[in-house]
Amino acid sequence: MTDDEIRPAVVADVPAVKSVTDAAYRPYIERIGVVPVPMEADHTANVAAGKVFVTGDPVIGLVVIETHEDHLFLDSIAVHPDAHGQGVGRRLLEFVDARARALGLPEVRLYTNVMMWENQKIYPKYGYEVIEQRADGPYDRIHYRKRLS
Repeated sequence: MTDDEIRPAVVADVPAVKSVTDAAYRPYIERIGVVPVPMEADHTANVAAGKVFVTGDPVIGLVVIETHEDHLFLDSIAVHPDAHGQGVGRRLLEFVDARARALGLPEVRLYTNVMMWENQKIYPKYGYEVIEQRADGPYDRIHYRKRLS
């Protein structure tokens, strides 16, 4: 699989985007005590806005990204549990870096729930550094950034 196999999602992908997102985030509901925000996202609107990129046929992974003036925001990354351990997440993170560079942006930002401790082990391995921890309503989040060279 190469970055060119990560493509913009189209309307026909919306059910798969919802399915993969739900499968990836469902295990966290009990742990954090609320439904994770990506599960409640308006997937149709995000796809229509060009924010969603998918990989696999059928879709096994996706990212939702937003372009800002000074960074690319990684709003969500989801890999179907059946595809864990296949490097899908790594390829999606590499795609996000490449996308930010192509847009001339100096960094990628993201946040994760403080109770999603698996992510706190993953993101630093890919060059992300913690910039702050902040409560946002019912969500206690750790904010990260990755400066791109």
